[in-house]
Amino acid sequence: MQTRNPLLNDLAKVAGAALGVAGGMKDELEGQIRSRLDRILAQMDLVTREEFEAAREMAVKAREEQEDLRQEIAALRSELEALRGAKKAPAATKSKTIKKPSGKTSEPKA
Repeated sequence: MQTRNPLLNDLAKVAGAALGVAGGMKDELEGQIRSRLDRILAQMDLVTREEFEAAREMAVKAREEQEDLRQEIAALRSELEALRGAKKAPAATKSKTIKKPSGKTSEPKA
């Protein structure tokens, strides 16, 4: 048996209207929060994702170039040490050899 109660109908209408108002308030509150956050973030002077990625790529490239230069310096240092070692070896043997007099005497010419 179904009865038509005007009180229940009125309560259902009020509840429906309250849910509609609550949904509208939710949307309005979200909009206000979003606009305030946008203002705050704009004042913080943050970088964009694109700027960050560009700076990151530059840093990676600089690191790679630094490693290349470090290897090149190490190779040049080892080459320099090899050259220094090559120059020292003949000089050491020359200083150990004793020059013998040739037996020729040079007389002053008049």
